[in-house]
Amino acid sequence: MRRFDAIIIGSGPNGLAAAITFQQQGLSTLLIEGADTVGGGMRTKELTLPGFRHDVCSAIHPMAMASPFFRKLPLEAFGLSFVKPTYAAAHPLDNGETGILYHSLAETIKGLGPDGESYRKLVEKVATHWEDLAADIMGPLSLPKHPLRLASFGLDALQPASWTAKRFASAQAKALWAGMAAHGIQPLSNWTTSAIAIVLAAVGNTYGWQIPIGGSQSIADALLSYYKSLGGEFQTGFWVEDVRDLPSHKVLLCDITPRQLLAFKGIELGSAYRRRLEGFRQGMGVFKVDWALSEKTPFKDRRCQQAATVYLGRNCRERAAKPSWKASGQAFCGVCTAECI
Repeated sequence: MRRFDAIIIGSGPNGLAAAITFQQQGLSTLLIEGADTVGGGMRTKELTLPGFRHDVCSAIHPMAMASPFFRKLPLEAFGLSFVKPTYAAAHPLDNGETGILYHSLAETIKGLGPDGESYRKLVEKVATHWEDLAADIMGPLSLPKHPLRLASFGLDALQPASWTAKRFASAQAKALWAGMAAHGIQPLSNWTTSAIAIVLAAVGNTYGWQIPIGGSQSIADALLSYYKSLGGEFQTGFWVEDVRDLPSHKVLLCDITPRQLLAFKGIELGSAYRRRLEGFRQGMGVFKVDWALSEKTPFKDRRCQQAATVYLGRNCRERAAKPSWKASGQAFCGVCTAECI
């Protein structure tokens, strides 16, 4: 069997990024995926009716253009392209009012009226300095390149989203903020839940929330094609149970869950690390419903039909008034508009 410098198990975005990084350095790699296609959460399948392609997990990609690593890859040459909806996100309320995240900081501030200034104070410093902050915000903990700017972001980011929402007076501003924060899939009363809201809003105002043409699978396919062009090898449909069955290698990277890693045979893990894996708590369960629609969703505010993501809830007005709402009982839904795909 061939010897590899590195074997990567799991072809989600992190696994693909790791495999590409190794190949870019001239090392030999093997990417292994248990499913029949690469991508992890970046998969697109016909889940309802023939011809209706649905994203199995991720659909809208706010970080597609904001990721420093992703922007450096020549994925357009491998068939990847995006469409930019008119609006990044929208949160309609029962009374017809709507909170809108525009692809512009100035427009979003204007659209929020009296709450625009509170929004500006939270988001502007990240939106205008994203290029300086991206590596520190998205990368592993290390000595920051711009400590003062990162500290300014951190003071707001550490707060629970329920606290930050109190800075807003209107129902639509509070609801939109809650929708941003709910992407963290945590109760909005948890510490640091403001971080995801700030980053997603800032990225939306800077790069827009992009939708890959052809679905999320097209991102995975383009990454795989680029990886193969660098000489990388891959294998799908192979569920690893014993790492001793793998070809000879120097480094093994696993883009999998702690539970899956613990189930591997033939792998040596330090006792302290094993205890950390065993103590890992899974996140809250989520569910997803796919529809094949016969016509456009009849929103009271038609701008929702042109938004990349629409936040829905059982009681929007109540949730806007009580942003400490916990996600375990009611789920935010991201509705991808067919018009934009």
